[in-house]
Amino acid sequence: MKLFAPLYERVISWSKHPQALKYLGVLSFAESSFFPIPPDVMLAPMSLVKPDKALYYALITTIASVIGGMLGYFIGSYFYDNIAFLITEGGRWFEKYEHVKQWFDQWGVYAIFIAGFSPIPYKVFTITAGILQMAFIPFVVASFIGRGLRFFLVAGLMKWGGKRMEDKIAQYVEQLGWAVVIIFAIAFTLYYLFK
Repeated sequence: MKLFAPLYERVISWSKHPQALKYLGVLSFAESSFFPIPPDVMLAPMSLVKPDKALYYALITTIASVIGGMLGYFIGSYFYDNIAFLITEGGRWFEKYEHVKQWFDQWGVYAIFIAGFSPIPYKVFTITAGILQMAFIPFVVASFIGRGLRFFLVAGLMKWGGKRMEDKIAQYVEQLGWAVVIIFAIAFTLYYLFK
């Protein structure tokens, strides 16, 4: 039974949808402030299918993500009372929030650069930056650089691989899918063993 091949085919078909660019922008915006799915799941296949537009897609993803990050910042700044139940002790994001707070204490604005590549959801960084009243302009600049590096790297790799990479991924999608599951399981186990 194939598990990942049908998922891969579905994602590729979504990336060819006439409204795919709008969906990418909305997903990028939402992920930075409240939605759990990262935009890479659309950016990568869209860049793979149309490598000539990969860098344009990365730019759209970056801009929408940073605007969404600004919303996250304002949620943290002005609606703390509404989200306190998520980040206070016992809340769903409590541990992540405490971890991110330590990063801000140690690294300041550079924590936003780290956030671009961190497994911790970016929205936790944006909301925490607002709660901690980080200077807004440095927050925005650091977000553009950090998020831009990540999304241009993803799009650039897909552009570089192009049709050749699409064919290879399609050929080995089951093995790649299970490898990713195993890597995440190991990372998750190590995180909880050594935190």
